[in-house]
This record gives sequence, C-alpha cells and structure tokens, in this order.
Amino acid sequence: MLRQEIKKLVVYGLFLAILLIPMVGFKSTTFDPGRAFKILGVFMAILALNLVVKIFRSRKKEEVVAQKTPFSERCAEQINRFPKIFTLGGLLAVAALFPMLADNYMIDVAITCLIYVCLGLGLNIVVGLCGLLDLGYIAFYAVGAYTYSLLNLTFGVSFWAALPIGIVLGMIVGCIIGYPTLKMRGDYLAIVTLGFGEIVRLVLNNWDSLTAGPNGLFGMKRPALYYPDFTEDGFAWAAYYLKSLPALYYCILVIAILTIIGVRRLDNSRIGRAWIAIREDEVAAELSGVPTTWIKLLAYALGAAFASVAGAFFAAKLSYTNPNFFLFMESAIVLCVVVLGGIGSIPGIVIAGFVLIGAPEVFRGLENFRMLAFGAIMTTMMIIKPEGLIPASRRRRELHESEEIKPKD
Repeated sequence: MLRQEIKKLVVYGLFLAILLIPMVGFKSTTFDPGRAFKILGVFMAILALNLVVKIFRSRKKEEVVAQKTPFSERCAEQINRFPKIFTLGGLLAVAALFPMLADNYMIDVAITCLIYVCLGLGLNIVVGLCGLLDLGYIAFYAVGAYTYSLLNLTFGVSFWAALPIGIVLGMIVGCIIGYPTLKMRGDYLAIVTLGFGEIVRLVLNNWDSLTAGPNGLFGMKRPALYYPDFTEDGFAWAAYYLKSLPALYYCILVIAILTIIGVRRLDNSRIGRAWIAIREDEVAAELSGVPTTWIKLLAYALGAAFASVAGAFFAAKLSYTNPNFFLFMESAIVLCVVVLGGIGSIPGIVIAGFVLIGAPEVFRGLENFRMLAFGAIMTTMMIIKPEGLIPASRRRRELHESEEIKPKD
C-alpha cells in the first residue's frame, strides 16, 4: 500500500506541476518562479498530508483487531450530538444576514449558487437516488424558463401563478423523455438523454414564431409579493416586485429551502427506498415487487419539476431568456455538482453548489487561466475524496470497502 500511495503522490505532483507552473508563473510577460513554486508547494503539501493520514490510519488498523472510528466520523458524531435545531438555526441566520454584509456582486453570485443547488438536488433524484445517468437535465430547466416567459408575456400571468403550470409541463416533458429510456442503462441512457436535451434546445432556437429563436424573450416581470392595501376607493391588493438583488436572494433562498425539504422527504420515503433499490439492482428490485417502470418515470418527473422551478426563477430574475443559456455544458456542471458533493448526499450537494459556482469567481484574478485552475482543483478534489465532499453513508462504504479491517479469528 505504501508503494502505491507514494507512486500516486509522484504522479499527481507531476500532473499539478505541468498545470500550475505555466499557469501561475506567467502572471505577466515574465516568469515568476517564486510565485509558481509557492502555489505548487501548497498543493504538494496537501497531497503529502493526505498520504501521511492514509499511512497513519493503515498502521493503526493493523495494530488493533477492531477498526477504530476515523477522525472525520468522530467529528460528525460530535456534531450530531449537538441539537440539529441550533445548527440549522445558525445556518439560516448566516444565510439571512448575508445580503446585509455583502455587496451586490457577491449577492448575485450567491443567487446563481442557490439556483444550481436547486438544479443539483433535482438531478440527485435521477442520478443519485435512482441511478439513471441523465446528461440532458438542463432541458427541464429550459422548459421552466420558457413556460414562465411565454405565459407572462402573452397572457400576463404572474410568476407565482405560472409556477405550478411550469411544474406540470416540466413533469410531462420529463415523462416524455424518460419513457423511451426505461429499458436503457449506462452509456446508452446517457447518449439518449443527451440527444433529448439538444433536441429541446434546438426546438427553442428554431421556433421563431413562439420563442423568438436565438434572439430570446425579454421583458418578463419579476416575482411579486402581494399585500392588502386600503385606499380611498376601498380594499385592494398591492404588488411589491422583487427588483433588488437582496429581495431576489431571499426569494431563491426560500425556494432552495423548500427544495431541500422536499428532496429529503422523498429520500426518506418508501419511494426513495424504491429508487435506491433500483439503483443497486434493478432486476432484484423488480422481482421484489417494485414497479420499476412507474418509479423510474416518477424520478424523471420529480427531477424535472425541481428544474422547472429553478428555470422559472432564472427567467424572472434576468427578465430575459435565450436558448444559448441551456447548452450541454450546463448539464455537465449540474452533474459535477452532484458528483463533487456526493451522490445521494443532500448536504454535500448544497456545499458543492457553492464551491463549484463560486470557485471560478475566486480565481478570477488569474484571468484566462482561471478555468484551468478550477479544473485542477476539481481533479485534485476527486482524487483525494472520490466519494464527494460529504458522501452518503452507503457511498462511503462502497468506496472504502477495502480499508475495512475484518476481525481475526
């Protein structure tokens, strides 16, 4: 094991050196070796620390018969002993106070992060719980955005009234896309869903009479809050449109919280257990009495519903929508959120949404190299923690099964 870990350290170190030294050394026209090797040293120190931790754990496991609880699990146990209501209350307080402490740019980034959190949680139903690789998930995002845009511009329907219509249409499109793929698995499923996603985008891009084609739709009203107003003419309902970034932040924060609650309830329900059974072994699940056809369609439909909500808010926030917003790369980013956070893990996906969308902004100072730095960080992260930032317990056991020590006879 030690030889393999040292070999990994050398290979990863060379990989990072090839990426980082040219990237950060040429901040201007001249090469700055001190800056380049300083940043490389930080990454090498992280890899070396990871190697030392692995060696320490392996030797400690050899000395004892029973496996001792890892430090991360002991920390998680201590956190779990703390009342969850206080932990959640603290997180909600930080989220509520954030717009008061940040500028408009950071609030806008946080809104984008929360949109991708909603998308990641919706895709988690399809990929994380049901085990269906969907590479065209962004199509449901587009359905929600265009549903609200068309309803608002054509019939003057408000955001809250258009939301349930967008959810229903998203679920219908999810079933339409999901039904032909019910018998497909693996690479074939991924290719077909990718094709459906591109079909939706091309339809939106070429249906000029309905969607205005590549020019897009603009002029949609922002979400509004309605309150009673007493005037000289009597009682009436007044509307307060959420035009400022802090107001839009609180709106998407409420949507994200409701999405988290909904996905968590589904995960702990009988339907969630049926999804997990299909993910682990579809044949065994079907023989056990699970209606795999309808359960898989339900996964597509519910995942599409959450994406439609996020898409409607996205269109309302920008007051503009365009088919180029819904490229395949967006589906890939949402899938990265699910994988980086931990497949099937709701807290991991929430954190990954902020890390994945916020990290490019942190590296904005690197200018043209910021996406390369972002890719290097992603690669390093998945090497060190392949199960994700906060993995689900089942996923963690699957990836670290070889590290478990069996008791001696």
